[in-house]
Amino acid sequence: MQLENQLLNFINKSPSPYHAVAEVKAALAENGYTELFENEVWSFTEGGKYFVTRGGTSIIAFRYKSSAVGFMICASHSDSPSFKLKVTPEAVGAYSRLEVEKYGGMIYYSWFDRPLSLAGRLVLRTEEGIETKLVNIDRDFAVIPSVAIHMNRAVNDGYKFNPAQDLLPLVGSADTKGSVMRELANAAGVCEADIISHDLYLYNREEGRTFGVNNEYILSPRIDNLECVFTSMKAFLSAEESESIPLLAVFDNEEVGSETKQGAASSFFYDTLSRIAGDSLLPKLKNSFMVSADNAHAKHPNHPELADADNAPLLNGGIVIKWNSNQRYATDGVSSAVFRSICERSGAKTQTFYTRADMMSGSTLGSISNTKVSISTVDIGLPQLAMHSASEVAGAHDAAEMVKALTEFYGTSVSISGDKIKF
Repeated sequence: MQLENQLLNFINKSPSPYHAVAEVKAALAENGYTELFENEVWSFTEGGKYFVTRGGTSIIAFRYKSSAVGFMICASHSDSPSFKLKVTPEAVGAYSRLEVEKYGGMIYYSWFDRPLSLAGRLVLRTEEGIETKLVNIDRDFAVIPSVAIHMNRAVNDGYKFNPAQDLLPLVGSADTKGSVMRELANAAGVCEADIISHDLYLYNREEGRTFGVNNEYILSPRIDNLECVFTSMKAFLSAEESESIPLLAVFDNEEVGSETKQGAASSFFYDTLSRIAGDSLLPKLKNSFMVSADNAHAKHPNHPELADADNAPLLNGGIVIKWNSNQRYATDGVSSAVFRSICERSGAKTQTFYTRADMMSGSTLGSISNTKVSISTVDIGLPQLAMHSASEVAGAHDAAEMVKALTEFYGTSVSISGDKIKF
């Protein structure tokens, strides 16, 4: 199967952050990785392969080497802008609608008139306490219907949508009240009475696909940031060993600021590194390098004026190195030089991104994680259009460039001596 089709298959199987991490766990287990648990004492064997999760939506994997000089880390995030189901799931009037609140900064209009469904986890009552279980109503279940232009003549003139009124998904008629929890119970194969609570997200049911004259583009939900999750995982699993510990990190909640127990601003990153390295953590960190991988804005075909004149990446132009003087991205001259050199060694193409100087830049987890664990870091991504839409566009060939570069990255070690860096 071609890499872009593997990517789309991964995204299709990951309708929520819980499912994305479950897919990563399954791939790790298939490759001989052992799960560790934070409430247990850890012990490692030389060359052992391990992973640990937090919250069901963040995961860190690594290969242990007692003599390692440092860590080679790639971090991405599992979440995407969406709508989260409220604990009381239904609003019933003339119709039955889902009660949702927005998660992250999505493009509202992109969610209208698409087949939608729910996925995430259920919290269940058991004889011994509670347990969680993944669930996906894997069928067309809901829709957010547009108001006809005859009733809203201003819709094409810049209409302001109200999430509490305009964006409630339709799921049934008034007499279907109570059906949502029944559907979830049936989908999970559990008793409805055992469901105590849930963490469930609305998702776009349309499957990803390639398109274009030569099928050179992909159209899919959740490209941001599951493309980076997938490509970093592929590279991590296939890379040759080096003198460093390769580490794959996937954090949740980047789209809402990362300041959660499983986000990049939490203790999860530091806790895991300190348990791996013990008393030698600080020296190892000084010989470590991190790639913060989160997709970047490509030059828009209809609005090139929105991009920086000389630093605007193109679809299928390769990996994007992201810069911002206000530290919205962690890239600096040294980290850029190191990563660009690794890309050159691998043969991977690179591009540069700056936000136009009179516009506000986005941000990602690189600088946030650096406040918890200080490591030389470069912010990168793959170019895409329609970021934070219910369906996004990317280059079909860029994922291969990322796998190529990160495979070389994970097989590299960094050694810092004064103002000299060897790798």
